[in-house]
Amino acid sequence: DESIRNRRDALAAIEMESCRIINIKLGRVGGFSEAVAVHNAAYERGIPVWCGGMLESGIGRSHNIAMSSLENFSLPGDVSASARYWTEDIIEPEVTVSATGEIVIPDTPGRGYEVKTDLVERLTVRKHEIRAAALVG
Repeated sequence: DESIRNRRDALAAIEMESCRIINIKLGRVGGFSEAVAVHNAAYERGIPVWCGGMLESGIGRSHNIAMSSLENFSLPGDVSASARYWTEDIIEPEVTVSATGEIVIPDTPGRGYEVKTDLVERLTVRKHEIRAAALVG
């Protein structure tokens, strides 16, 4: 789990036979590209993976759902329903889990979930705008 930070770590762990399963957390490995690289390295070597996640808002959760749709994610993951941690999530539709523990993967482009920008604005307690400096010719 926590020691797998990238594809290289995954390959080392697999080569040393120190893991039979790999937990891929998008934030820990640095995003989608590296997560896919870890997934592919494990898949090519017959090591199953699962998606780790816990307290993400709907935005992070939607990324975990997309990642979990890859072929080698064959074990239950930490992706939970929006209502488990939030009174109202910042995405729509909210993530729901069926009685059999499944989450429907949206078939729309992108993450498949829209950010409720009005809710984000309502919940924002502090805002700081950073602008790029103009290039001097």
